[in-house]
Amino acid sequence: MKIKEITAFPIRISREDDEEGNDRPSVIDFGDYFVDESAFTSIYSKHHETTVIKIETDTGIVGWGEAQSPVAPRTTQVIVEDLVRPLVLGRDPFDIEAIWTRNFGAMRERGHPTGFYIDAIGGTDIALWDIVGKATGKPVHKLAGGRYRDKVKLYAGLGGTDPEKVADAAEEHVGLGYKALKLHLLLDVEGVAEIASAVRTRVGPDIMLMCDVHMRQSLTSAIKLGRALEKLDFTWLESPLVPDDIPGAVALSEALDMAVAIGEWSRTRYEMREAFERRAYDIVMHDIARTGITEGHRIGTIADTYNIPVAPHVGGGGILSVAATVEYSASCSNFMIMEHGHHANSYKNAITSEEYGPSNGYFEVSDKPGLGIEIDQSLVEKYLVT
Repeated sequence: MKIKEITAFPIRISREDDEEGNDRPSVIDFGDYFVDESAFTSIYSKHHETTVIKIETDTGIVGWGEAQSPVAPRTTQVIVEDLVRPLVLGRDPFDIEAIWTRNFGAMRERGHPTGFYIDAIGGTDIALWDIVGKATGKPVHKLAGGRYRDKVKLYAGLGGTDPEKVADAAEEHVGLGYKALKLHLLLDVEGVAEIASAVRTRVGPDIMLMCDVHMRQSLTSAIKLGRALEKLDFTWLESPLVPDDIPGAVALSEALDMAVAIGEWSRTRYEMREAFERRAYDIVMHDIARTGITEGHRIGTIADTYNIPVAPHVGGGGILSVAATVEYSASCSNFMIMEHGHHANSYKNAITSEEYGPSNGYFEVSDKPGLGIEIDQSLVEKYLVT
């Protein structure tokens, strides 16, 4: 069996929700995208955007993957078609790790050890695992490490700037069966603490709560915020500092009793080596639609060596990102909990033949071959970015 073709589909799907909160601070609006007016943070799309990857074999098996592309998905498409495609055509899809390593090495010397290029090879990796699963009649988790659990625990993401509205959303999600919630709070220390307190009061002591502040804190303010959240029994403080501030992350982890969770921006074990060696965080959160399943497991194994649990990030990833993360989570020994956007699941399913989703705060681990979901190519083409 050989790889016959690889195709990338940049897609854009309309969305009505914003899991991180519609009532954002003031933003600079430039059409399909916007960025915070006062903070030096990420560009966001007004739509759900990602890059779907299709790999066909000469035996007729088709594998689907996703390179997470929350903005500019056509960039990933060009990388797949111009750089990845020539290196994978004619290869045996079972050579998954060798293919990842060949692709990674092809641009490493030229200064591309991360970013869109690694997203592209990560999405390719996911599609290859889907092929191997379908070829063997086995779910990906059985081949990538074995089944450690029969269901994958989820936390739901929500956000906003008004304490009562965020508390209302938290109560709604608890009513939907979630036992864990993550608050995306884009405010100063006092504003975050006020909302966190309102949510804890509303949902009670038995719900697991986490807080993501999207790099908006200094070391000093992050320590202050962490101590306030500790009093509210929050499980972790996520992404408080900019990614490059490893010394700051070390100091923060040492200063707080609560866990510090970091890593969604890191795509390879090479990027993360120093952070692991210096114990810069307590929970690692790599994103499987950025790392791929192969490198995701390598990162998870290193984390296990340092006794660090894994809480896979999903964020703006689409339905293939979700499915790949479920398969990864089922086969990861040191898995803790997985991110999920409850209201986002409906539009993420816009490209599936049948609904793929959780129940009562868990994904049931399936025995279906490959990633366990079916993609309708006509629907993928319907949402192409042109």
